[in-house]
Amino acid sequence: MSVPASSALAARIGAELGKATFVDPHSHVDPHAPAARSLADILGYHYYTELVHASGVARERIEGAGLDDATRVGRIVDGLDALSNTVQHEWLLELGRDLFGFDAARLDASNWHDLDAAVRSRSADPQWAATVLARSRIEAVFLTNDFDDPLEGFDTARWVPCLRVDELVFHLAKPGVVERLERASGRGAGDLAGLDAALEAVADRFVARGARAAAISLPPDFRPRAVPRSEAEAALAAVHRHGPEAPAADRATIAAHLFWHVAGVCGARGLPFDLMIGVRRGVYPGGVFQGQDLLDGRLSLADYAPLFNAFPGVTFPVSVLSRPLNHELTAFAWIFPNVLPFGHWWYANTPATIEADLEQRLEAVPRTKLLGYYSDMYKVEFGYPKFAMYRRVLARVLARRFVEERGWSEERAVDLGLDLLVRNPRRVFYRGGAA
Repeated sequence: MSVPASSALAARIGAELGKATFVDPHSHVDPHAPAARSLADILGYHYYTELVHASGVARERIEGAGLDDATRVGRIVDGLDALSNTVQHEWLLELGRDLFGFDAARLDASNWHDLDAAVRSRSADPQWAATVLARSRIEAVFLTNDFDDPLEGFDTARWVPCLRVDELVFHLAKPGVVERLERASGRGAGDLAGLDAALEAVADRFVARGARAAAISLPPDFRPRAVPRSEAEAALAAVHRHGPEAPAADRATIAAHLFWHVAGVCGARGLPFDLMIGVRRGVYPGGVFQGQDLLDGRLSLADYAPLFNAFPGVTFPVSVLSRPLNHELTAFAWIFPNVLPFGHWWYANTPATIEADLEQRLEAVPRTKLLGYYSDMYKVEFGYPKFAMYRRVLARVLARRFVEERGWSEERAVDLGLDLLVRNPRRVFYRGGAA
């Protein structure tokens, strides 16, 4: 059967994009254990547990107390047929085939032990994670690091630190957080000046260890604002006095202050500040681990305009979860020099949504501002199918919208794709230096 001209064109563009090496600017990989050690590590990815649970398998059957890996994997595998239409199922088969030599058309009770044995065998090689990155064309992976992560014992050129500030900003009142901050920074955080200095010391330690960004996930009801110091000092005093029982208004005030201060710290140190906007936590308490949070589109990026205006020298890579917010993000990136559309996050990470979001961004935002994709992975094996998926979608959009409709050459379309996939992440996060 002949291949349609448009499909052949997209395949050629995709093949050229597939030759490039790039950085993955956001993940949750543990640099001390980056690769899957068994099939349990692969099927434990929240996409599989939450989708299997959503299709009718009780949570307790796949993550209940006392379950061994074999039992848990077997039950997840039994639920995979219901997922066969999903892109997540496609990721599983693609990484199984291309990384582990698992050629079966489906994973089931008759063959999952074969894939498990292949994962265990290959991961026994100390160089396996490096092999997977090379196969995936990934030269560096950005991490998600707690503020008191010692950042020791790994190559920070390959596993790039990123200061995640959610816990400091939103959970300062929780037991132990202030004490951890004081230990990590070597500063007392009993008053506002000390708290600010402690945050700055943490940022300096991260920068010294090669950090290239700070990041935060933001709920839909958060509103950035500059807090008067007297108001912040009173709120901090209440947090110190009452801990988690401090009034919600005081906890919200100190969160707003710390968030604003992080932006200033990023500006002073040349760090991009990644904003992931619009996730509401704990919507489904009965869900599996990491399968309880959902998008919430009841917000506007207009709430962030004061932030973008106040810190024109800070680069804000912004991720959103809904199509209406993607349209807003496109408009904000259209006029704000410091706002950059960043990847396709979580519930927006499916081909249909990526394609629609990409078309909006490519038609309206300067090409130098588009940060194409990040894996958001927990194990390095998932970088392979996720970036392959993105390249296929990007190639289709470039083929249809730019070569067929605008008459661009294939070479020119590939060059645009390389801006998104390769050049822009390197330039934004490395400030012109080599990755």
